Amino acid sequence: MEISAMNFPFTTSVVSRKQFEDHVTLYQGYVTMTNETDKTLATDPQYDSASPSGGHFRGWKKTETYSINGVILHELYFQNLGSTQTAPGTKMQGLFNKYYGGFDKWKDDFTATAKSARGWVILAYEQRTQTCRNVLMDLHDEGQILSMYPIIILDMYEHAYFLDYGTDKATYISRFLSNLPWDVAEKRAGLL
Repeated sequence: MEISAMNFPFTTSVVSRKQFEDHVTLYQGYVTMTNETDKTLATDPQYDSASPSGGHFRGWKKTETYSINGVILHELYFQNLGSTQTAPGTKMQGLFNKYYGGFDKWKDDFTATAKSARGWVILAYEQRTQTCRNVLMDLHDEGQILSMYPIIILDMYEHAYFLDYGTDKATYISRFLSNLPWDVAEKRAGLL
């Protein structure tokens, strides 16, 4: 089944329109690659090439997880760039208090995690340990915890902020957190 790119209107003050549009174009490339990967694995998998050392099948299977995670992570991130700016709701405040000792401690941990990330930082509820964690992922398919449920997603790849912020990651992170549409996070947390 072929997937389609979602439409994301420009409604943020975190990044410029140019930064946002270039980023959406990159996301659309992940959608295209996911569809190409699915088609190749359905029509020409070359099972006989399966090997841990490389080859056709292994290459497409690695591309499969990288591409689909690229699609999903970008969609969640773009939803975190909405225009609604509210304070954290009851559910989010409860998570911050329970797992971090309050909002400020969570924010410090999230910021430090983001500064350390080469790819993504995700506030996630991890189902196995039943805890909230700020998860650092350097690649789309490296670093995630299999049973994590994402709540807040921040893209820390340079393509997400470099046109507007250059090497100033701290300002990008701060601006993201100051403009986070908490209603989106509250809705995600409400599913826990």
